[in-house]
This record gives sequence, structure tokens and C-alpha cells, in this order.
Amino acid sequence: MAALPLTRRSIFAQAWPIMVGQASVPLVGIVDATVIGRTGDAAALAGVALGATIVNLLFWSFGFLRMGTTGLVAQADGRADDWEVRALLLRSLALGAGFGFLLLALQWPLSKLAFALLSGGEAVTGEAGAYVAARFWGAPAALSVFAINGWLLGLGRTRTALALQILLNAVNIGLDVALVWGLGLSAAGVGAGTAGAEWTAALAGLILCLRFSGLDLRAMLAPASRKTVFAWDAMRRLMAVNGDIMIRTIALLFLFAWFANAGARLGTAPLAANHVLLQFVSVAAFILDAFAFTAESRIGNAVGLGSRTQFLRAIRLTGEFSALGGALLALAFWTAGPGAIALITTDPAVRSIAEAFLPFVIAIPLIGMPSWLLDGIFIGATRGRALRNAALLSTGLYLALDLILRGDHALGGNGGVWTAFLMSYVFRAGALALYFPGLLRSLKGESALDRRGAAD
Repeated sequence: MAALPLTRRSIFAQAWPIMVGQASVPLVGIVDATVIGRTGDAAALAGVALGATIVNLLFWSFGFLRMGTTGLVAQADGRADDWEVRALLLRSLALGAGFGFLLLALQWPLSKLAFALLSGGEAVTGEAGAYVAARFWGAPAALSVFAINGWLLGLGRTRTALALQILLNAVNIGLDVALVWGLGLSAAGVGAGTAGAEWTAALAGLILCLRFSGLDLRAMLAPASRKTVFAWDAMRRLMAVNGDIMIRTIALLFLFAWFANAGARLGTAPLAANHVLLQFVSVAAFILDAFAFTAESRIGNAVGLGSRTQFLRAIRLTGEFSALGGALLALAFWTAGPGAIALITTDPAVRSIAEAFLPFVIAIPLIGMPSWLLDGIFIGATRGRALRNAALLSTGLYLALDLILRGDHALGGNGGVWTAFLMSYVFRAGALALYFPGLLRSLKGESALDRRGAAD
């Protein structure tokens, strides 16, 4: 588990599997939307949109299982602490499965609360409820996959993470088509297909991690070792690091839920159209996150080594690729956006609204790129408090701006909704930038490894 060289070639070699894998992550949502959208049922499509918002809010509240694990594993790997690397896999999986089964047990009150807070017509809410109920059965697997991906990314095992994502997408496509077009299960079939795909990915990921890590599961779970692996101090440290990241994630998910609800208040067609456009946003976020995730592992290695030199070089190299990626995505959305919208939905009203607001989506890869990269930097450094505070501040500013613009009825009222959403990325990047000087000061200078490299 040796550290990777810090060069443009190695950065790209690490990032491209994440890029392909992350580009395919929104494919789950795109396939879900397309399978329903091609039926011509706008209520079912809007129901999946609303249901996906609820599930994402609940499931991704535990996204710290991915983010916190990546930073801690990268730092342990930077210190060449192989035992701790293996122990972190088991700790993160235990937390993921435990929280997942807790969500499953609490699905009824959580669903009731979510639908009480989010708007939707009777038909939309019915479809959304069926989707959410099916997705909850995949909660333990989904959260375990977070932990597995975090561990893999912390070690730079991006090709293995890609293989798992491809497997999840392939199974999801097959099950969606079979359950919706084959059995006519509508939104419930979409939810069940995704849950089945999550269980498949979780089991496959566990097998792969155990094989290539050399982890002796029986030995690590023996009474003597178990007390060390799952020691209260170790678990408390893991939760302490991740607690702030959890609050950060909830704040950002609340932002997206607020955005979806703002569309729902405008009617079924705007809600469905905004959901279609969010698939573009997801593509941008997940592709640019390839370099943010790479920054997480490289920044974690640099912090583990105590190397300011490697820290700054990792930022510069990942930043170069992030800027280029943002420009290329904006160009792609501009040229291929209308055709992609037509592919996703056949409803004329939904298609017309989505095309009208496509320019906002074109701007997001350019404006949002700094916020995604800074997330990666601070996650890799396990600076949870900065991430928490920045997310709370930026979400608060977004809510205020949305309320201010809500009375602006330009473009049917959706113009203010998208303007506030676009500015949320500016708020997030600006808030994190305030903490960067302090992070830089915490790294004193060159490590012994840097000095040896300079001597060579």
C-alpha cells in the first residue's frame, strides 16, 4: 500500500476510473427517470423525482461513511500503518450496515415526516411513497457501499471502485427495465431495481476488498483482535471525525431538498423538468468529483506525511484538471443538452421547461468547480469543522436568496429558483476559502520524504 507518485500522469491515472465511475453514478437516476419518462406518465416521473429527493436526503446524510473513511485511510496509508488501514475497513462497514438497518427499521416515521415537509399532489405523493418504500430495503447495502468506496478511494484503488459502479449500474438497468416495462410496477419497480443493484454491489465490494487487502477476516474478528479493531476509542475517533461531515452533508442535502420543493410548489411540470435538469448537474458534479476524490487521497497522504510541499502540489495538479473538466462539461451541455432532454422525457410541457432553463445548467460546471475541489481538499485533511461551518453558512445564504427571489415571477417563477441554486456554489466555495489559510499554516514545511527527493 505504497503512496503513489505525485505527477500529472499519476493524477490522471488515478482520476480517470473515478471519472468514468462517477459519470455513471447519475446513470442510476437517469435510467430511473428515463424508464418512467418513456411511459409518458408525468405523475410517475414527478413521483420518482420527489421520492429520489427524500431517499437522497436520508441516505446521503450518511455520506460521511465515504468521505471520512477516505481521509482517514489516506492518512493511515501515508503513515504506512497497514493494520489501521485494514481496521478502518471493518469499522466503516460496521457503521454503514448498522446505520442502514436503523434506517430500514425507522422507514415508516421517516417517510411520514418527509412527505409532511415536501409538497406534492396526491398522485405524485402516491408514486413517491411506493418508490421510497422499495428503496428503503436497500439502505444497509447502500450505506455499506459508501464505506467500501471510501476505503478504496483512500488507497487510490480507483479501478476497483469503477468496477463496482459499473456492476451496480448494469444490474440497475436490467432490473428497472424488467420491473417497470416488463411487470408494469411503475415507481415501485424503479425503487426495487435500485435496491437490488445496491445489494449486489455491496456483496461484490466486500469480497473484492477482502481479497486484495490480504485481510484475514476470521483473525480480525477473533475476540482478542475484535476488542482492538472495535475499541471504543477508535470508534469514537471515527465518529468524531465524521460527525461534522455528517452535519455538512445534511445541510447540503437540505439545500437540494429545498430546491426540489421550490419546483414542486410551481406544479408537476416544473418539478419534473427540474428533476431532468438535475441529472445534468449530477453528471457535472460526479465527473468533477473525480479530481476532488483524487485530491482527497493525495491531500490525506500529504497530511499523513506532514508535507506542505506535496500538499500544495496536489492542489495545483488536481486544480488544473478540474478547471479543464469544467470547461469541457459546459461545452458538452451547450451542444448536446436539448437532445439529451428529448431522450429523457417525451412530455412536451416538461421538455419545454427543461430547455428554457438549460443555460443555468451550462454555467454550473464552471461556477461549481471550485466548491467541489475545495470539498476534496478539506475532506482529505479531515477538517470536518470547516466543512460543517461552510456548509451551514452557504445553505443559510442560499435559503435567504431563494426567499428573496421567490416573488420574482420571471420565466414562470423558476428563474429565481435556479438563480439561487447557482449562487449556492459561489457561497460554498467562498466559505471554504476562508478556512484555507489556517489549513495551510498547519503544515509546517517539507517532510523527510521531500528532503530526500530534493537531494536525489
